[in-house]
Amino acid sequence: MTLLRIDSSIQGDNSASSALADQVVDQFRNDRPDETVVSRHLAQQPLPADAWPTAIGASFTPAESRSPEQVAALELAQTIAGELRSADVAVLALPLYNWGVSQHVKTWIDLAIAGAESPAEKLLDGTPTVLLTTRGGSYAPGTPKEGWDHNIAYLQRVLAEVWGADLTVIERELTLAGVNPALDAFVEEASLMKKTAEEAAVAAGRDLAGVGR
Repeated sequence: MTLLRIDSSIQGDNSASSALADQVVDQFRNDRPDETVVSRHLAQQPLPADAWPTAIGASFTPAESRSPEQVAALELAQTIAGELRSADVAVLALPLYNWGVSQHVKTWIDLAIAGAESPAEKLLDGTPTVLLTTRGGSYAPGTPKEGWDHNIAYLQRVLAEVWGADLTVIERELTLAGVNPALDAFVEEASLMKKTAEEAAVAAGRDLAGVGR
């Protein structure tokens, strides 16, 4: 069994989304220590910004006429698509940035589609997939930022509807409570959200470990 893990936080060791992914993967490894984990960190090892248009250009160019840059970009796109296609289970830590997905995540998605056999290929067809997403503030109904989260709906569309993943979503809000003074009034609420998300992450790791048994 192969578990694919994707991270995209720019926060390094302070990443809330990566911490949740750690809990999912740690529980998975505790239950299935001998399985393969393939990891890709989109913020620490960013994909080249020009790889997607170069790969698209390559796909419309006869193989014998492709430049070295086109060959490399298309191979990268096919590698990324292959990682998704080959995964038995997946853990994706993709936090909200500036009300949507980060540039790193968008490039990854674009390259995966470019490397697929067709734009409609279900790269995660039926694959149990855990999406972990975090937000510094709150975007809940009734809050000033209600409707500003353009991350979740987009990712659900791509992962579940386009790629066919069997998707579980774990969300954590108010990660900046206790960091940003403007959110000090929500520290207790944020602590409860953190605990709930962590419990869900452990349960998700256990569920992934049970796949195929």
